[in-house]
Amino acid sequence: MTETTDDRHDHALPPRRRVVDIHAHWYPADWLKLFERDGPAEGAKLERNGTRYTIRTERIVNAFDEEFVDLGLRLAGMDRQRVDVHALSLTAPMVYWASPGFGLALAQAYNDAAAAAHTMYPDRFLGLAMLPMQAPELALKELERSAKLPGMRGMYLATHVNNVDLDDRRLWDIYAKAEELGWTIFLHPIDTIGRERTTRYYLKNLLGNPYDTGVAAASLIFGGVLDTFPKLEINLPHAGGTFPWLIGRLDHGTKVRPELKHMKQLPSAYLRRFTYDTIGHNDEINSNLIRLVGADRVVLGSDYCFDMGLADPLGDVERLDSITAGERDAIVGRTAMKLLRLE
Repeated sequence: MTETTDDRHDHALPPRRRVVDIHAHWYPADWLKLFERDGPAEGAKLERNGTRYTIRTERIVNAFDEEFVDLGLRLAGMDRQRVDVHALSLTAPMVYWASPGFGLALAQAYNDAAAAAHTMYPDRFLGLAMLPMQAPELALKELERSAKLPGMRGMYLATHVNNVDLDDRRLWDIYAKAEELGWTIFLHPIDTIGRERTTRYYLKNLLGNPYDTGVAAASLIFGGVLDTFPKLEINLPHAGGTFPWLIGRLDHGTKVRPELKHMKQLPSAYLRRFTYDTIGHNDEINSNLIRLVGADRVVLGSDYCFDMGLADPLGDVERLDSITAGERDAIVGRTAMKLLRLE
């Protein structure tokens, strides 16, 4: 784990409200070393070109630079964005592509590194645990282990697990434990829907990410997960993807389709069971999301520090003239602090 400064006290929080970014990705150096060393045996590799990295598995490729790795560079970026706290999360390729044993090792390496980052900078970094969901029994054990690590405040989960949707009963013990712990589950797309038709124009991200999130939210509702675990908090990235904006269609289908006759209430009744980040890329979208679900169900996110993320996440919220000062405070930090059990 590298740093670009020796004076950690320079990064202590100022005496004011905390601005919390719940959608901030990190590749720990120790995790990358493990991936680079043992990944080739499972068809994966890490390529380095100066400060650039490309990580490859059979189905997933992701490219990033040193700012995703070096904590000192991250702290400088956070200060530049006026963000006090990052809830650190591992993004693509995550760990589900690997064999169960290697997936567990990668998850443990990430979780241990996030706990170490929190210990080093307790006011600035928290961790969202990565679990080897391809082996639910191992995932449950790692959930229990990681919950005891310092600074771990939630769980990170892809919008599907190797094409298994999130209502699959094999995952329910993990949901039960997360609910018991009071841990929010933060979702993120990976290996997205419509792969064959989204290879051009970067549609795998532009459209694949929000549609995959919509499928995940619908699976959790229609599959009974939210009914079975009424206290479980789930966060949807990218302003909820397609889910909030297709709620009328989901409601109508629930009324008329026999496939949904088991539903006791409409999908719109579940809008506030989720929280949503502010990565809507449009002031009207963000304002309408707040109007639809309530300011207390929207939290700051940046997708730090991908080009599809927000360069000024706090400014994007400050710019909204349709919300009150109290609503703005809830969005930029107060609600996230509750989700992450910081207050």
